[in-house]
Amino acid sequence: MNREFIEALQQLALERGVSAEEVLEAFKEALRKAYIKRQKGYKKEEVEEGKGPEVDVYIDPQTGRIEMVEVRRVVEKVEDPDKEISLAEALQYDPEVQLGDEMEFPIDPEGLSRVAIQDLRQLLTQRLKESERNRIFNEYKDKEGQVLTGVVTRVDNRGNVFVDLGRGEAYLPKSEQIPTERYYPGQRLKAYLKKVDRSAKGPSLIVSRAHEKLLEHLLKQEVPEIAEGIVEIKAIAREPGRRSKVAVTSHNPNVDPIGACIGHKGQRIQAVSAELGREKVDIILWSKDPKEFIRNALSPAQVGSIELDPEAKKARVKVTKDQHSLAIGTGGQNVRLASKLTGYDIHFEEAEISDLDEAIRRAAQEEAEEKTRAKEEFEKLFRDL
Repeated sequence: MNREFIEALQQLALERGVSAEEVLEAFKEALRKAYIKRQKGYKKEEVEEGKGPEVDVYIDPQTGRIEMVEVRRVVEKVEDPDKEISLAEALQYDPEVQLGDEMEFPIDPEGLSRVAIQDLRQLLTQRLKESERNRIFNEYKDKEGQVLTGVVTRVDNRGNVFVDLGRGEAYLPKSEQIPTERYYPGQRLKAYLKKVDRSAKGPSLIVSRAHEKLLEHLLKQEVPEIAEGIVEIKAIAREPGRRSKVAVTSHNPNVDPIGACIGHKGQRIQAVSAELGREKVDIILWSKDPKEFIRNALSPAQVGSIELDPEAKKARVKVTKDQHSLAIGTGGQNVRLASKLTGYDIHFEEAEISDLDEAIRRAAQEEAEEKTRAKEEFEKLFRDL
């Protein structure tokens, strides 16, 4: 071997994204295994089990010079001739040798056959793949639970999507996709790194577009008050691609948490919705009072009295006939999300509404509409200036 070959190994290391030391170690291991198989006649499985002589390989990274030796221990009675040598035989090589010493016997690396060289290439490739797998696993195991940006590389016949994250390929299964989205090669998207596993074929990176944490991440990106901790997300309930409810609260009495999340003319929440395939995102005011929280979670429906069973986590909510379908939502979506958001199993009971209740409700509605009109008129004065 010469210096040019060492430089070729270093170039290979650079291309594979591993260190030159790893490539040299892989080559030494491949050379050792090839010698045991080809010169000693052991099968691949036997070599993997540790059978055969002990072989040490030394490579000078500057000159490329290779030294190979068989190592045998000096014993009184030989039981494993590949790893041991009798004291009587050892004394013929070294008169000062003693029991328990290790002796090294030089091997000529040039004596390896062409087939052995081919084995070296295969073993080296395998070792490099293992090294690359370990590197990818170590790189991404600490990123588990984060949102990463990748590029779709392919979509298989079953609709599973594969995403290039830069140094590794992630798997986006059907169960973690947004049902309303269609994926295609070259598409850039954000995904939540849900799980990092080891497998026989290498690290398994599972990403999700349906996870609640993806929505939380996008809100932190778009809403500075959330990123700064002024507004806190208390709970999230999602039906990916269709609708979500997010419960928020403010740690600053001067900051409206709902307004902060929605943004001027809805710009912030619209940006989040666009990233999630136009998923509708409702921002709900969180309350430590479970009844008030449930009432808010069922919006836009207006509900009556609420009875709770905290131990069974059940809630009985009275709702008028005109609000009943709104409280349930299309296909039961509104009540499902509200239940998931609050942690209570919500059941409705129809409530009769009296003339007095109706009058109060209408008065409150008219008052709210009047305030809205007054606000619009006030803002119009400044727009006209």
